[in-house]
Amino acid sequence: MDWRDIPSLSALRAFEAAARLDSFSAAARELNVTHAAIAQHVRALEDHFGQPLMERQGRSMRPTAAGLRLADDLGEGFGTIASGVRALMDNRRQRPLQVTMTPSFAEAWLMPRIGRFWSAHPEIEVALVPSVSVVELRRDGYDLAIRFGDGNWPGLEVEPLVMSPFVVVAAPSLAQGRNLDEIGQLQDYRWFMSEASHEQDVWGQAAGLDLSALNTTEMATNNLALAATRAGNGLSIQAQALVQGDLEDGRLVSLYQGESDGLGYYMVRLRGPMSPALTHFVKWVRRA
Repeated sequence: MDWRDIPSLSALRAFEAAARLDSFSAAARELNVTHAAIAQHVRALEDHFGQPLMERQGRSMRPTAAGLRLADDLGEGFGTIASGVRALMDNRRQRPLQVTMTPSFAEAWLMPRIGRFWSAHPEIEVALVPSVSVVELRRDGYDLAIRFGDGNWPGLEVEPLVMSPFVVVAAPSLAQGRNLDEIGQLQDYRWFMSEASHEQDVWGQAAGLDLSALNTTEMATNNLALAATRAGNGLSIQAQALVQGDLEDGRLVSLYQGESDGLGYYMVRLRGPMSPALTHFVKWVRRA
């Protein structure tokens, strides 16, 4: 399509309204512009086509034969555009919210809580997509991402969610009341990590641990790493927020705690207004 052959869409919209309503004044009210603006648009189209498109009949302005043909075609075209816009808006309202997050956050923080959101908002369907990949929100169609990092994602709306310290944890039977400095040679213990958690590498470095020199076992998920740690089979490094329940219930004890130093979990979304469903979900996550 060569847009140079097509007059101003504002002028075409003004003419279509005037022809449909047989009135410049009625068209002006519908489009929230002045009578003079409608008349100017129509005159510009008549100059472009080199023929009259509207003519006065009594107190009304009626389309000429050429104007009637153009108005019919414009009405059909604008109707197709309106249908496409409505379909897209309906699809956005009806489709599930697409939310991606790190697998560790999904397993340890979100899944134990998401039932409360579904109970409060049964009308909102949420598709949870755990992923270690950094997704392109617009291209991949995600409404929200919950990501670990320093919050530096230019061009996006970024909101801190959990700026949690990290902890080295063990089962009480393995720790026996000792801290990390007292527990002995760290390479003598098995360390359980998650294949899907790059957070643990970052925290290990912050704690001064050379994880590559330790006896590490990578599990498919963080839940498996935590299960092995709870069973007393070794140590693990975790976000404190993700194991707070284990610490409070005594299933795990903290051997070492380090500060986040700006690292944490953030809510990340495209700039602009949120849909009603996304607004409800974001408010719930903040409260949770």
